[in-house]
Amino acid sequence: MYFFCIFALTKTENAMIDQATVQKILDAADIVDVVSDFVTLKRRGANFVGLCPFHNDRNPSFYVSRAKGYCKCFSCGKGGSAVGFIMEHQQMTYVEALRYLAAKYHIEIEEREMTSEERQRQSEREAMLMVNEWACDYFEHQLHDTSAGQDIGMAYFRERGFGDAIIKRFRLGYSSEGRSALYDAAVKAGFNRKVLFDVGLCIDDERGGGYDRFRGRVIFPIFNVAGKVVGFGGRTLRGDKAKYVNSPESIVYNKRNELYGLFQAKREMTKQGKCFIVEGYADVISMHQAGFENVIASSGTALTEGHIHQIHRFTENITELFDGDAAGVHAAMRGVDMLLEQGMNIKILVLPDDDDPDSFSRKHTSDEVRRFIDDHETDFIRFKTSVLLQGTGDDPIKRTEAITEVVKSIAVIPQPIKRSVYAKECASMFDVDEQMILREIQKYVLAKRDADWKRREREKNLRDLPSTTTPPAEDHEANDTVTTTIPPPSGSTEIKKQSTAFERCEREVIRLVAKYGMCFYCNTTYDDGVTSPTTVTEFIYNETTADGITFRTPLYNRIFEIAIDHLDKFYEDLEQLTSQLNDQAAVKVAQKLAEIDVTGHTAESIENEEKKIRSAVAKEVEDNIAIFRANYLERILCSAENDEVRNAAYDMVTERYRLSKIHSLWGSVASGVERLKPLVNSALNVWRLTVVMHKAQELERRIQSTDIDEGLRLMAELDRTKRLLADLSKASGERVVVPPIST
Repeated sequence: MYFFCIFALTKTENAMIDQATVQKILDAADIVDVVSDFVTLKRRGANFVGLCPFHNDRNPSFYVSRAKGYCKCFSCGKGGSAVGFIMEHQQMTYVEALRYLAAKYHIEIEEREMTSEERQRQSEREAMLMVNEWACDYFEHQLHDTSAGQDIGMAYFRERGFGDAIIKRFRLGYSSEGRSALYDAAVKAGFNRKVLFDVGLCIDDERGGGYDRFRGRVIFPIFNVAGKVVGFGGRTLRGDKAKYVNSPESIVYNKRNELYGLFQAKREMTKQGKCFIVEGYADVISMHQAGFENVIASSGTALTEGHIHQIHRFTENITELFDGDAAGVHAAMRGVDMLLEQGMNIKILVLPDDDDPDSFSRKHTSDEVRRFIDDHETDFIRFKTSVLLQGTGDDPIKRTEAITEVVKSIAVIPQPIKRSVYAKECASMFDVDEQMILREIQKYVLAKRDADWKRREREKNLRDLPSTTTPPAEDHEANDTVTTTIPPPSGSTEIKKQSTAFERCEREVIRLVAKYGMCFYCNTTYDDGVTSPTTVTEFIYNETTADGITFRTPLYNRIFEIAIDHLDKFYEDLEQLTSQLNDQAAVKVAQKLAEIDVTGHTAESIENEEKKIRSAVAKEVEDNIAIFRANYLERILCSAENDEVRNAAYDMVTERYRLSKIHSLWGSVASGVERLKPLVNSALNVWRLTVVMHKAQELERRIQSTDIDEGLRLMAELDRTKRLLADLSKASGERVVVPPIST
C-alpha cells in the first residue's frame, strides 16, 4: 500500500524535514492571511473576494475560503491551498513554498541528522546536484578571482557587453586551461570520481585519473526550473572545432526537458503572460540585460514536448525570435506544429539581416527593441502562409502544396474555434473557398485522431501484454464477484467507450472521497462482533474490496491510497480535537449557567434552561467535529507534494455547480450524513453496473470465438453475470440496457 509521507530535503546535505514539521506548517498557514500578502481581499459573506493575481482581472473573480482552506479564480481556474497558491504565484517548488510559509509564521524548521543508513540511501541524483553546485562555485571563483579568469573569461564577457549584475545573476564562470584542474580540486574536496564522470564534468582517462571536459572555456551554468544546477555549457575562446560543449545527459540533465534561462525568466513569463524563445546562451543574457526578462532558449536543439510542457506551466503565448537570413526563416518553420498542437499561441519575429537577438539587443535601446517587436511579430499561420506564397506565382502545383502545408498546421490546433478563424484567413490569403479549406482541415484532424488512438492502443497493449495473453482460469462454480482485470473487447469505438465510462465512474467515487472522505458514514459491525463508526473512505474501501473492484485510473488509485493511509492519523487528530472541544464546552456551559438569572424562575424552568444550554453547546461541538471531518482530507490532498494529486484534488473539491460542502448546503453538518449516503451509494452502484456491463460484453465477445465446451461454460457465466446486472439495476432503481458488442 502506498505510504504517503513527505520528507523535504533541505539545503543541508545531511538534514531532513520530517512529516510532523511539514504538517505543523500546513496547519499554521491561514489561506486568507497568505493570499492577502498579494491580493486585496474584501469579505463577501463567509468568503473573501479580490482581483485574480494570475490574469488581467477587471471584475473580482478570485474567491478565498478560510473554512475550506483554499482559493479559486472562477474565471481562469487557478488557485489552490496555501502551499499551492505560493507555488503558483511565486513560482516556487513544493519545498520552497513550505520554507516560505515557515518563515512567514515563524516556524523553526526542525531538522535532524540523517542516520548512516539514510545517508547511504541518499540518491545518486542528490550527489550529482551537489557536485554541480560545487562546480558552479568553482567556475565563478575561477572567473572572478584568478588572473586568467579576468584576462580571458571576463574580457570575453565584457566584449559581449555583459555587466556585473547579469554575470552574477546567470552565475557565469570560467574553466582554466589546466588539463585536470577541476578534477584534482573536486577529488581533493572529497567528491567521488565516478560522480564527476557520470555528471559529465570530467572524463575518465582510463589510467586511474581524469581530465576536465570544459577546460579553457567560458561557462554558462544550466539551471532547472527550481534553480538547481543540472548542467553546463562551455564556449571555446580558442580555435577548437567544437565551438560549444555541453554536459552529457545524466540523471539530473535531460536536454529534451531543460530550457536555458527558464529559472531566471519564469516569474516574468507569468507576469507578462508571454515568453520569447531564442537560440543560444548569449541571446538570452543580452535580452535579459536589455530589460526583456521573459526570454528563454532551447540551447541549439529543436523544441520538444518536454520543453513545451515546461513553458506551458507559466504561459501559453510564445514569440520565437530568429535570425534574418534564410537559415533563420527555415528554422522558424521547424517544430512549430508541435507548439500549435499543445494549444500554444505562436508568433514569429524575424530579425533584420545579419542580426541575432544578441547583436540586435546590443545595437538598440530597450524601447527600440520593444517597438520593433510590436511592429514586426507575426502570427505563425500568417507567417507560414506568406513564406509559402513566395515564388509560387501562378503555378497551381506549388500553390496546392503551399495550401496543404498550411492546412496541416491548422489541423493540429486543438481549439475548433481557432481552427475556424485560421481557416477563414487561409482561404482569404490563398483566394480559395473557405468550405474546401474546412473540409481539408477536418480530414487531417480525423486522420490524426485515428493515428493517435492507434498509437495509444499499441502502447497499452504492450503494457498489458502479460495479463491479457494469459488464458482465464477455469472456474465452473457460480461466481458473482466483479473484477476489473478482464481485457477490453476489440473494436476501437467500444474500447474508447469503456475507457471513458470507467474513468467517469471512478472520478465520481474519488471526488466523494476527496470532498467527504473522513465524514462519518455509518456504524459497521465486523466479523469479530465489534461495532465502530465508519468514514466514507472506509465504507468505499470495504465495498470495493468485497466486490473485487479497484481503480483502473492510476491517479485516482493513488488518491484513494493516500486517503486510506491517513486514516490512523485522522483518528488520532479527531480524538485530540474531541477532547479539546469537550473541555471548552464544559467551560462554556459553566459560564452560561452562571449567567442565568434565577429571579422569578421555578426549579423546573431553570432545569429547562440548563437543558437548552447543554443541548446548544453539544450541538456546537458536534458541528465543529463534523466540519473538521469534512475538511480534513481535502486539505491534505490539496496540499500534497505530488503535482498531479494536488491539482486533481483541487479541481474536484472546487468544481462549480457541484454540491456545496455539507455544512453550507444543509445548515448543520451533523445532520448532513443522511444526504451523503445516497450520493455514495449511487456512485458505487453506477461503478458496479459499468464493470458488470463490460464483463457481460466481454463474455459475449469471447463466446463468439471459442469452441463448444468453452462456449457452454462462458454462457453459464454470462447468465450469472446478467442476473447480477439485473439485481444491481433493480437495486439502483434504474433500467439498464447492455449495449451490443462491436464486432
